[in-house]
Amino acid sequence: MIDDARQIYRAAVQGVQADVLLSRIEWESIVEKSFGDYNNIYVVGMGKAAMAMAATVEHELKLPIREGCIVIPRGYSDTLPYPNKTPQKIHVLEAAHPVPDSTSEDAAQVLLELADRCQEGDLLIVLISGGGSALTTCFAPGISIEEGQRVVNDLLRSGADIKAFNTVRKHISLMGGGRLARRAMPAEVVSLVISDVVGDDLSTIASGPTVGDPSNPEDAMRVLRALDLWDDLPQSVSNYLNKACNDPSLNTPTPDDPLYKKVKTLLIGSNKLALESACREATNRKYHVTISESWIEGEAREAGRELAQFLLNYSGQTPHCFIWGGETTVTVKGKGIGGRNQELALSAAFELDSSRKSVLLLSGGTDGIDGPTDAAGAWATPATIPRAVQRKRNPQAYLDANDAYTFFLEMNTLLKPGPTHTNVMDVVIGLIR
Repeated sequence: MIDDARQIYRAAVQGVQADVLLSRIEWESIVEKSFGDYNNIYVVGMGKAAMAMAATVEHELKLPIREGCIVIPRGYSDTLPYPNKTPQKIHVLEAAHPVPDSTSEDAAQVLLELADRCQEGDLLIVLISGGGSALTTCFAPGISIEEGQRVVNDLLRSGADIKAFNTVRKHISLMGGGRLARRAMPAEVVSLVISDVVGDDLSTIASGPTVGDPSNPEDAMRVLRALDLWDDLPQSVSNYLNKACNDPSLNTPTPDDPLYKKVKTLLIGSNKLALESACREATNRKYHVTISESWIEGEAREAGRELAQFLLNYSGQTPHCFIWGGETTVTVKGKGIGGRNQELALSAAFELDSSRKSVLLLSGGTDGIDGPTDAAGAWATPATIPRAVQRKRNPQAYLDANDAYTFFLEMNTLLKPGPTHTNVMDVVIGLIR
């Protein structure tokens, strides 16, 4: 069952690789003229899938690219699934994730300056995937990198969902909320997006650098107040948001802005496609398969308990594979190491504890990374807690400390595929025999 679950997860990831997704695009329907008729073609990108997307655009599509630059997480350059096809014309930069640093600001400036060079008759192709917000964060004037980092860290620990998180980021930085598209005017802009958010909201993915922003500075302030973060904000951040409320020039372009007449944004990859690929693999392995129609959201430990209870209460056909997609959050109170998928699995382990049912639950991020760890997630069975107790470990103490990574490392049940160069949220697999 462990091998089955890992291979089903692997199939989910393979189904949303850049080469698979880009091969489906009908370019003639999204660009205004043939590629050879543009004065210049530029390519920029950001996110965990950006390098794989850039490699495919450059080597498989063979576009006449004049110049390009993409930004990926630190350490990704040496992990491309197809090393013989690394981008050559498109420059690759690495930056910090999930908390931006000076490399993120420098990378954002490079992309914005490249967009500035676009003229009438040019085409700018933008490759967008999850992680792009942190990788290309250039904080607004007056907000230092240290002050911006403090806000991001507070948001990460608060349990804020990605929409709330990016509502704040869009209004204290210079890339998201359609600002990249505005810098590229009057060129034509085509954005290709791999979604890492529930509902595939294009204005939220990587903070929507080429998409009209339905939010405003007041919304960002409401988010911060709702999370009890407003009173502890650096003065520069609260001052900037207050100023932006009264200065339209500091706001992001709204969805009805005329600039979007020359901007097309196409969703090419989503969690749904990953789940469908997982379903095919599970079927090949002789499982009856059910893909959940509802997303997994909310606190990871609550979701873990609910999914484990569901598996234990199931009494239908076996062997059966249940597949869920979505993205949970963790409100961090302890000082341990972990991520939402590992916390979900650890919480599930308590519900499965000592059950006589043959059941397994695996939760993994499709990007291969879960929180600030080198694991995508973990799996749990009815034997997980008894094994830990036998080794004189206190599982509850690990959960209380948000230290699921250390727990599963000691149990040798971490899911470690490495960087996958894609990102469509999380996949949870439940197997019953």
